[in-house]
Amino acid sequence: MNHSLGMAIETLVAILLMLTIGYCILLNKRLTRLKADEHSLKAVIAELITATEIAERAIGGLKLAVRDVNENLGSQLAAATQMSDQLYKQLGEADNVVRRLSKIAIAARPVTNPEAVAAPAAKPSTAKAVAAAAEAFSERRRSNGLAA
Repeated sequence: MNHSLGMAIETLVAILLMLTIGYCILLNKRLTRLKADEHSLKAVIAELITATEIAERAIGGLKLAVRDVNENLGSQLAAATQMSDQLYKQLGEADNVVRRLSKIAIAARPVTNPEAVAAPAAKPSTAKAVAAAAEAFSERRRSNGLAA
């Protein structure tokens, strides 16, 4: 019995050793794959670092471009606002000139109504027309001396 018990234990140890060797072979294959994956992972990480550096440089360039555009737009907006104000003032003065010209034209217009000719009191005299024209011109001189 001693001999068969020893043989059984030896057989069991041999089987366990064979399982251990098989498991070691399996682990070796997995470690080999892991090493290969490590190399590819290092390559991916290096590419990501390079892409990140490129993106950071591009972001810096975009920030500079945005700053330049912002400054240019700000100055152009200020110039456009100033131009708009000038145009608004000029339109107001042009409106005044047109009103004065219309006063002069009304004062200088000859009367074509036959009834007004028949009644001498209703006809505007040339003295009144000259006075209205002089008043319109003096009004023009008072407002910044702009020519009609």
